[in-house]
Amino acid sequence: MIFMNGGRPEPAYACGNTMSLRLKLNTIVALLTLCFALSVLGLELRGLRDSVHEEVQAAHRVAGQLLHQTARLYSRQGLPAMLYYLQGLGRVRSTEIRLFDEQGQPLYQSPRSAYKAGREAPAWFSRLIAPAASEQAIAFGQGRLVLSADSSRAVLDAWDYLLPLSLWALALLLLANGLAFALIQRALRPLAQVVDAMDQLRQGHLQATLPTLAGAEAQRLGLAFNRMAQALAQQIAAEGRASSAERELSDRRELSRWMDQHIERERRLIARELHDEFGQSVTGMRSLAVAIAQSTRAQQPEAAASAELIAAEAGRLYEAMHRIIPRLTPLVLDQFGLQEALQDLLQRYRQNHPQLQLELSLDLDGLAPGHEAALALYRAAQEGITNALRHGGASHIQLSLQAQAGALLLRVRDNGQGLDQSLSEALPGHLGLRWLSERVAALGGHWRLQPAEPQGAELRVHLPGVAA
Repeated sequence: MIFMNGGRPEPAYACGNTMSLRLKLNTIVALLTLCFALSVLGLELRGLRDSVHEEVQAAHRVAGQLLHQTARLYSRQGLPAMLYYLQGLGRVRSTEIRLFDEQGQPLYQSPRSAYKAGREAPAWFSRLIAPAASEQAIAFGQGRLVLSADSSRAVLDAWDYLLPLSLWALALLLLANGLAFALIQRALRPLAQVVDAMDQLRQGHLQATLPTLAGAEAQRLGLAFNRMAQALAQQIAAEGRASSAERELSDRRELSRWMDQHIERERRLIARELHDEFGQSVTGMRSLAVAIAQSTRAQQPEAAASAELIAAEAGRLYEAMHRIIPRLTPLVLDQFGLQEALQDLLQRYRQNHPQLQLELSLDLDGLAPGHEAALALYRAAQEGITNALRHGGASHIQLSLQAQAGALLLRVRDNGQGLDQSLSEALPGHLGLRWLSERVAALGGHWRLQPAEPQGAELRVHLPGVAA
């Protein structure tokens, strides 16, 4: 049986799930009602069987008692008198009477019952209801009476009672199942709306919601669906914002990396111009001033003093220039590599801070990092030493660079004051550390600034997959 929604076929997508659920529920209801009907019919059948048994046995006992008394009365009068009596008696309810002489020849058999003559109950029903055949014999004088129980009329009465009852039960069963089918169809109708809303979600319509559905369970299902749709929309929106922020962050990192590269390139060009052009000019000026001072010292002492002053200022300008160049870019890094650049860096710190103890440990295991990685490690070492001196007041700094499974680990450890509150608050906006974070992240590495035991701080920079 297939039900329709107001005469209209239900959507095809609902048939696959809703119809299967409906058929399952309808089958369960049909089986339960069928079991109930069969149970009722079984009880009725058992009652009818007991009733037939009781009626037949009672009739058989009454007929037996009657004929026992009659046989004693007519035993002296002989067979003719007994035959005459039986012919007048006829049939005794559900008992068949037969009369035999001394030789066993039948003399009389009671007539067939006129009650519902010509009709019989089905054979299978008779076997199910009728009691077992029983006989009793009564001997007297010149003959013998045989009494047999005949339950065919009682069985027919039971059949005539059970047949309309079964038809009514079948009609009620069909009516109950039809009503159950209609109620189940009505109860499952909201599922089609749920499936339609879910299909809209699948197509990307995140605003799909369900109205208030009929029934307590359907209302809870609709509310749960609406909450799920709202949460899904919020999650997708959050993922969209996160994806947008990630793309924006990636773009900013790319822009920052591009700017760093151009800034480093400009610094390198400026440093080379200072070293090659400005340095040579300053050196030429100093040499020329020294030559003028030497040639005019005897005849023009004042001119010689002025030339010596120019030579001294040119020398100081040359030294200042050489101090500026490593701050702009480590030219030694381009010429001799990372190890020589780190050694040169520590040597310059030793010159500027005579009381500072600096230790350098290098173990690159033949690994030659590329220019960007080498520059990042150099700047990280420079930043770590500067922060140890400026914020920690360190007197002892250990710098180590080690190769680990194809990667490089830089550690700058000091014995200063450590990460105090003021420094911790300054870290997020610290330009040098922010540059370090962006540069290391762009190269696929990570860094960490942590307290050192027993005192001080330690900067760790890890760059994986470093290649020449």
